[in-house]
Amino acid sequence: MIKKALLLLLLLPATLYGVYAQNKYSNEFLSLGVGARGLGMANTMCAISDDITSAYWNPAGLGRMDKHYQLAAMHAEYFAGVAKYDYAGIGYKIDDRSSVALTYIRFGVDNIMNTTELIDAQGNVDYDRISYFNASDNAFLLSYAYNFEKVQGLSLGANAKVVYRNIGKFAHAWGFGLDFGLQYNRKGWQAGLMLRDATSTFNAWSYQLTDEMIRVFEETGNEIPSNDLELTMPALLLGGGKYVELGKGFNATFALGLDCTFDGKRNTLIKSNVLSMDPHFGMEFGYKKIVAVRAGIGNFQQEPDFDGKNKTTLQINLGVGVCIKNIVTIDYAFTDLGDISIAQYSHIFSLKVAIDRFKREAGSR
Repeated sequence: MIKKALLLLLLLPATLYGVYAQNKYSNEFLSLGVGARGLGMANTMCAISDDITSAYWNPAGLGRMDKHYQLAAMHAEYFAGVAKYDYAGIGYKIDDRSSVALTYIRFGVDNIMNTTELIDAQGNVDYDRISYFNASDNAFLLSYAYNFEKVQGLSLGANAKVVYRNIGKFAHAWGFGLDFGLQYNRKGWQAGLMLRDATSTFNAWSYQLTDEMIRVFEETGNEIPSNDLELTMPALLLGGGKYVELGKGFNATFALGLDCTFDGKRNTLIKSNVLSMDPHFGMEFGYKKIVAVRAGIGNFQQEPDFDGKNKTTLQINLGVGVCIKNIVTIDYAFTDLGDISIAQYSHIFSLKVAIDRFKREAGSR
């Protein structure tokens, strides 16, 4: 409980400040990634994604699903289990040309102690006045992909994205945005492009502050937050990949990605006052569609050393996947999930189920 209360003290001011003072890292929970395969390959999925997780990585990849129905889920934890990160997706291949998917993503801290009314009007400490609330970021994605007939290997995809963020009963926001993606595949070569938050994503914040909370804000010299609009700027994600048959059932996939943001200088490998670019690289070696091992490097940053000089650091990810009867796939990644958790690395598992048709009941037609 104490850890959760301390985490709230750290996160809540930053969240409120981000709402009415700056938007650079708005909806940043949507940059973490989904699926242990992509995380194990350092998020290099823009060009090579071809399953239900494509709704997140690049919706154009939904057109390459090899089964009519796909379901996927993932659960991860931050800060020694204080914060929860969950993902679930379901996809349907309408025909050879088009596919649809629905995705849900949540990042939240639950059961946070609210001690704002711990002391009653007479100045007495009353622990019965402690209540609990949740702070969470939620996103719902409705995706569609289309494979062009005249240009073989070219796919187009789009996401309609609804974002709901809440801090207990104190504040909440609704947002809406669009993503667009392209993929092109020819003779094992793959290229991808995704414009995330293409129209910018708008979050409209509303606050429900009691008179007591306003009084505390005033007495502590803090600015009282007011209803405001938060804007997530567009980001351009580029990717490339190559699939190679090695013989006797063995294969390999090599991929790279470049994330471009336009909201000012970030701590990335390539940066300027206008544009920041974050490169990452991944590879996968597999045997038929049974087992695969993966590795990736990314998250290049400049960090100050003890002598004041900057040094370049990077993050190495590892992963493995196992497919059972070409239906159930279990993926594992040894990764850091954005390099913001207390533990240096995290163990991530995800599950995917892919089938062509549901079995009919005996005797049915």
